[in-house]
Amino acid sequence: MVLRRAKSVEEYIEWVKNARFEVQDLRECLMFEAEEMPRFPVYLEPLEQSINKLYQEMCDGAYHFGREDLPYMEWVHQFGDQIPFHLLLKQINETHRKGLEIDKDE
Repeated sequence: MVLRRAKSVEEYIEWVKNARFEVQDLRECLMFEAEEMPRFPVYLEPLEQSINKLYQEMCDGAYHFGREDLPYMEWVHQFGDQIPFHLLLKQINETHRKGLEIDKDE
């Protein structure tokens, strides 16, 4: 499966904002169901911290594309089937590793 990469900085930032929203929404859903679950999934806290750190680096102008996976990918590899927005996280990581997808026609 070929993952789509962001085509602009704005789109990339929007994806990261969406990931922040999704992880917060997941936390709220799990809190709502807390009576049925003894505790949160082990991946939730580090996933949330990693996404928030990425966003903060972008806001501070300290973010750099890289060749390595983003830190949250270890959790996506292990628990992707439990993370409803895992495809978004993979697309963010793909853009991080390979850069923006620039149309050759432009």
